[in-house]
Amino acid sequence: MMTSNLSNDSNEIQPVVNRRDFVKGSGMVAASTAFAMMANRAVAASLPYSDSYGPLTVKPCQATGLELLALPEGFEYTSFGWTGYNQADGQPTPGAHDGMAVVATKGSVVCLVRNHEQGGSGHTSAPRGGRGVYNSAQRGGTSNILFDVIQGKFLSSYNSLGGTIRNCAGGLTPWGTWMSCEETYQNAQGFYHGYVFEVPGFGLSDGEPIREMGRFSHEAAAVDPATGVVYETEDAGQSAFYKFVPAGKWGDLKSGGKLYAMVLDNTPRLDLRGGLVEGSTWNVSWQEVADPDAFNERCFSQATDAAIIERGEGCWYDDGKIYFVSTSGGAANLGQIFCYDPRKEQLTLVFESQSRDEVDGPDNIAVSPRGNILMCEDGGSNPKRLVGLTMEGNTFHFAENRIALDQGDLAIIDAVYPGTRANFLSSVGNSTDGSSRRSFTSSEWAGACFHDRWLFVNIQTPGVTFAITGPWENGAL
Repeated sequence: MMTSNLSNDSNEIQPVVNRRDFVKGSGMVAASTAFAMMANRAVAASLPYSDSYGPLTVKPCQATGLELLALPEGFEYTSFGWTGYNQADGQPTPGAHDGMAVVATKGSVVCLVRNHEQGGSGHTSAPRGGRGVYNSAQRGGTSNILFDVIQGKFLSSYNSLGGTIRNCAGGLTPWGTWMSCEETYQNAQGFYHGYVFEVPGFGLSDGEPIREMGRFSHEAAAVDPATGVVYETEDAGQSAFYKFVPAGKWGDLKSGGKLYAMVLDNTPRLDLRGGLVEGSTWNVSWQEVADPDAFNERCFSQATDAAIIERGEGCWYDDGKIYFVSTSGGAANLGQIFCYDPRKEQLTLVFESQSRDEVDGPDNIAVSPRGNILMCEDGGSNPKRLVGLTMEGNTFHFAENRIALDQGDLAIIDAVYPGTRANFLSSVGNSTDGSSRRSFTSSEWAGACFHDRWLFVNIQTPGVTFAITGPWENGAL
């Protein structure tokens, strides 16, 4: 869980430190199944309720009145940051919303940093005045969003990083910044891409890549707050799991460091892509990547002993462990979740999807306040779902994407968020009676993150951010 760390001065900006508060219950039972074993949680609280929050029904958005999401009874939501909406800096909201986290707080206001998985097209993600731009020909980057958790209201947004390519996921740091990751490995306009960029809460990025963290098809990252070491995933058919050990003081990623790839059981190229037994555990060692900024050789190729992962994606720190996703791994190619314990130097498979009913292609993940995982789905399912995974290894559906829009709907959105409608004139039919309605239900969820009683999450297309709240105490999240 991401908990706020507010000082007595309500105007002081504080980073969001990722430390989960344990849930206390009257009875304690031994944790069972692979998830609990691999997470090394010796006991789990007895729950006086079911994992699931019950059936999902389509509900109206509090901001627009449109029926966009299906949620359990008692939950409500509001929307913000639709692609094209005019931001506080005068620029339209970029599209292709992806990874996101609450990075810092100031009183009751939280700052989320949101990725935009764009390249050379789409609305620019560049901050006003050209600051924080790496390659001005590219339109990927980040935007920062302000939300008041007391009022339950989105306040504003602005661009905070520009000139990058396919900013897919990334990761929260405990010192109040966001690591935005380029999911690419290419040369464009004479600029090499495939880097990590750091973005502060309530501020702007300097637009400088952290080259020592590696040049590859980055997906997500997570920091161990005890050491400041960063763990990174790579979205490729044959990919590695990496760690970056900074050379500077805690919280300083830009003073150099060393990049390593994970090796399992001292066995070169141990393959984790096939069907594995949940609960399987391997001993971890690390092989240094000699030239993490190499222009002609992948980091994976340099790390000749690195274990093979099928499309590493979501990555999250919780309770001393690092969880990461193989989005198409496993016997059914429906996804796996692994847990790495840096104290024991062990890796465990905590979950492998056996059917589309469980989950189809988990991507971004977040650990909930109770220590369970919420998976953002990006596979073949339609509608796409947010899926919970409990410590006992059970899954349940928490939300469904039900977005379908026509020009009449866009007029409603545009009245609330000016600038939105113009962005969709070429992609949604001209009818206002629903006959030319365009469905976006197959678009992926991304950027899930919890703060207090709020869940923030994106749907990549048409590009929109949601804040969801409700009776969390009635289920496992």
